[in-house]
Amino acid sequence: MRIYLVVIDDSAEAEVALRFAARRATKTGGSVEILAVVPSADFVPWGGVQATIEAEAREHAEAVVQAAAGTLLAEAGLTPTITVETGEPHKLIREAIRRNPDIAALVLASAASGPPGPLISHFAGAEATSLGVPLMIVPGNLSPEAIDRLS
Repeated sequence: MRIYLVVIDDSAEAEVALRFAARRATKTGGSVEILAVVPSADFVPWGGVQATIEAEAREHAEAVVQAAAGTLLAEAGLTPTITVETGEPHKLIREAIRRNPDIAALVLASAASGPPGPLISHFAGAEATSLGVPLMIVPGNLSPEAIDRLS
């Protein structure tokens, strides 16, 4: 089965990438995997404080992913695979792709204006060959209607 990997956060471009991936998955008989990355907390001298910061970040990421999954189910009828991991985004994305040979593409959307974003800059630059699957970059300023028309 063809799976489209989408990295989800609070950004508007994440919603654009998810919509595009959902439309592609529906048209190709595939599925969507949603990855939310919780950044590791900077070292805090008091371990309890650091643990609380990390727990709150994880809870927030899980809420964002659940909302995205609900949207995907309501709009496209797809039930995605959901993964929430803590660590460095580039490494976790490569690990997710290595773990699942059915992932056919990483779908990211650029920022609506300005620089494209750190993940696109990373994977479309010097690390382009490290991914092992195509990188689909969706313009972050596309309307839902444009996404539906193009996907």
